[in-house]
Amino acid sequence: MTDFHQEGIVTTLHALYEAFDRDAYLEELEEKLADYASHQKITLLLPSLYSELKNPDVLDPIVNDISKVEYLHSIVVALGGADHDQFQEARRYFSRLRNDRRELKVVWIDGPGVKEVLDRIREKDITTGVAGKGQSVWVSLGYILGHEQADVVALHDCDIVTYDRLLLGRLIEPVANPNNDFEFCKGYYARISPKERAMKGRVTRLFVVPFVDAMMRIMRERGFFELENFFQYHRAFNYPLAGEFSFSTHLARGLNIAYDWGLEVSTLSEVYNKLITKKIAQVDLAPNYEHKHQEMSPQDAQRGLHRMVVDIAKFYLNYMRSHGFALDDATIDMILHTYYQNALNFIKSYSDDAEVNNLTYDRYREEQAAHFFRGFLWTAWEQCKGPQLSTQIPSWNRVLYSLPDIYDHLKFVVDRDNGEG
Repeated sequence: MTDFHQEGIVTTLHALYEAFDRDAYLEELEEKLADYASHQKITLLLPSLYSELKNPDVLDPIVNDISKVEYLHSIVVALGGADHDQFQEARRYFSRLRNDRRELKVVWIDGPGVKEVLDRIREKDITTGVAGKGQSVWVSLGYILGHEQADVVALHDCDIVTYDRLLLGRLIEPVANPNNDFEFCKGYYARISPKERAMKGRVTRLFVVPFVDAMMRIMRERGFFELENFFQYHRAFNYPLAGEFSFSTHLARGLNIAYDWGLEVSTLSEVYNKLITKKIAQVDLAPNYEHKHQEMSPQDAQRGLHRMVVDIAKFYLNYMRSHGFALDDATIDMILHTYYQNALNFIKSYSDDAEVNNLTYDRYREEQAAHFFRGFLWTAWEQCKGPQLSTQIPSWNRVLYSLPDIYDHLKFVVDRDNGEG
């Protein structure tokens, strides 16, 4: 059973329904969403690699559950890593999501049509990032915004092993509910492996949370109160690296989108700079959450958790510098040691939590991971010294300023790829 504690910065929406009948709750939730959908259009954005179609044990249940939902006006699949034949296969696979009341579009991110659009944007000296989830989300969001047929957009990945309709409904409800006044909602959950009886989510638990917590205190002690508030805001999120969130299209038009592993924390920061906190929420999506795991890759900064931590750390370090906090080797050395000591304190708490819940907990491996992350933080500093190119793709409002017809172009190529127009 969840608690009902409110941290005080962003509203936390707990899973209090777990005290009651789950099926009855789902039925009532979907009835509410159907009512909201009669007044506003709700779109689901699904970033997916073609390779995920080759994992039907995970993807089939997700697609089957979504196909039963009646409150979605449209579904947009952002398909990456596909050639022409694979794109057509994906169109056939996802076609079960289309019905008489719901549109489906598969955006062929690697297709020649989208490439034309990206080339036009780059000709205006506007970065479009590199291939990956961030770029796929950004392109598909442009298509959604250009159609002007969505008021609320929800986004989640296609590798969720523990997916069900309740997760989707709870993700959407806070922003779709006209009585709430939320424009952005971030999902959160516990991540426990039932097979291993062990905690997952190492980068969140052992890097982001202790790093942000340490930076919040450092900024307060050094009198950088705006940055203290920024890190305090990030600390308020229970799972800052969760890939599930919903938002209004009004907000989406002005969001810059990161194209690296900093996507989730960068999005939180964009929201922080554009909304007052009473318009931001986080919602407990599931009792447990499982998806594919990344390897540590301590020797390769371009792979696995190594790259993830470096990208996230680079975002935070660059944000600090851009807001007046000077960094040098000595300051980074202090931050490294402060982070690591804080991570060890959190590891003691995680160990105690695991013990009382009869979970397996290997403190040596956890401390080893924190040791690696400390080194990855220095790698991030080495990579972001000096002038830096942004890893954010500018908002669609910015692109529209330089290319007023870009929505029409993007709509044309996506509709053509989908056999329309």
